[in-house]
Amino acid sequence: MGIWDLVAVQPMINVLIVLSSYLFNNLGLSIIVLTIVVNGLMLPLTRKQLHASKAMQELQPKLAELQKKHAKDKNKLAQEQMRLYKESGISPMGCVVPMLIQMPIWIALFQSIMRLVAVIPENFLGLSQYLYSWPTLYSTLPLGNNFLWLNLAIGDTFLALLVGGTMWVQQKMVTPTTTDPKQQAQSKMMLWMMPMMFAFFTLSFPSGLALFWVTSNIIRIGIQYFATGWGGLVPSAAKKQAVRDRKYKERIALVEGPKGSSLPPTSTQG
Repeated sequence: MGIWDLVAVQPMINVLIVLSSYLFNNLGLSIIVLTIVVNGLMLPLTRKQLHASKAMQELQPKLAELQKKHAKDKNKLAQEQMRLYKESGISPMGCVVPMLIQMPIWIALFQSIMRLVAVIPENFLGLSQYLYSWPTLYSTLPLGNNFLWLNLAIGDTFLALLVGGTMWVQQKMVTPTTTDPKQQAQSKMMLWMMPMMFAFFTLSFPSGLALFWVTSNIIRIGIQYFATGWGGLVPSAAKKQAVRDRKYKERIALVEGPKGSSLPPTSTQG
């Protein structure tokens, strides 16, 4: 057993089995509960990452101005960008570091679920080397793969749609608003491409993993809302007002007719 399996995958597997012993030997419930616990433990890092991402988005217009101004002088551009970051109190690594810390945890949980649902017999046969010498573990095994209507070892179409849908909502919340047509096209492509890819991949993965992804996405949507609001999912008040003003002007233009001339009054005489 390698060092990664020893310090990451093995503890996750044993925790999932112990949780199952307290949750009616239900692996699906164990996946949901452990996902909630892990997200709770990583909440400070997640909130830090979300706030840093929002701050970077708000800084994008100024960064774009600098790129236009110093397009021919890369050294000057780098200096001005660092000065802007320093004045704004933002670190470019603020979005990356929390994500890098969280990634090993998610990978370990991913691999643990793959081994426990035993998609191939070799996974189940090799599971014994990952178990601690706790009596509870051996009395709980083997774990059932049934949860609600799901067989956790095979893919499920409805759960794949939930993975794609919840990921779309999460992506939409963090998608920055921009007036640049090129950036709008890129944002729109990413908004749809990633959820569709994950939904497609989910069909070929065990639904135990899909259950983990859906739970994680729902939790992160909640964290995102409390950290930064609905973001791009719900138009801001200013944007709504702008739409109302535009519609009002269109109605006025229809009433007044072309070139601002008023329409002739309607005669009421017979």
